[in-house]
This record gives sequence, structure tokens and C-alpha cells, in this order.
Amino acid sequence: MNMPVLTQIQENINRLSSNEQLWLIEWLAHRVREKTSAQSVWASQLADMAADPEIQSELRKIDAEFALAETDGLETTP
Repeated sequence: MNMPVLTQIQENINRLSSNEQLWLIEWLAHRVREKTSAQSVWASQLADMAADPEIQSELRKIDAEFALAETDGLETTP
């Protein structure tokens, strides 16, 4: 973490009134909730897509198409 920046933020927050600090806390909580919710939606959509039989069929076709390239003699790195 960048401690000088965090220290400066803390000092600035200390200068705010109680109402301004409360508003800031509520705003931060709202922002975190929105971000978390968006990530959950994205993860759910990704899981739905991965479970889709049509997507799975396309992935199998892609795997089959590139199967020959896997035998090209190149080493894989762990």
C-alpha cells in the first residue's frame, strides 16, 4: 500500500465535518456494493455461458481443430 497517500487521505477525512464523513462512508459502501454486485453478475453470466451446451459444442470443435497443433513438438512450460 502507498502509506503516504493513505495518510494524506486520512488527514483530509479528519478535516471533514461529521455529516461529510457520514456521507463519505455511505458513498464508499454504495460503491463497494455496486462493484461486488457487478462482479457477481459477471461471474454468474460466465458460469451460465460455460454450462451452455452450444458453447460446450463449439469449444469441442475448437479443441478438435487445434488438436494437430498440440503435436507440433514444442515443449510446454510448467
